[in-house]
Amino acid sequence: QVQVVESGGGLVQAGGSLRLSCTASGSFFVLNTMGWYRQAPGKQRELVATMTLFGSTNYADNVKGRFTISRDNAKNTVYLQMNSLKAEDTAVYYCNALAGRYEAWGQGTQVTVSS
Repeated sequence: QVQVVESGGGLVQAGGSLRLSCTASGSFFVLNTMGWYRQAPGKQRELVATMTLFGSTNYADNVKGRFTISRDNAKNTVYLQMNSLKAEDTAVYYCNALAGRYEAWGQGTQVTVSS
């Protein structure tokens, strides 16, 4: 099984930056894809960015050029560097991890961008 814990959310002004972290733990052989999703009030959860074990990335169009996903495989940790934040980035951000047949979601961390 796998569990994940996020950290790093908070309140920031528009144009500012935040860095989210997510660390996975549990009984797994290898973490495949790790990534970030977000859910704004009244909206469905959407993909933000994902990264495979071998470094392939996938970004939502509305964060390309502003957000960067990275991971430290030795620490089972994935990061999301968010720059040039906009009010529309306000949401609860969830970490997701896939390890074989197991999948884990974090409890979410709030990111609020004030305009």
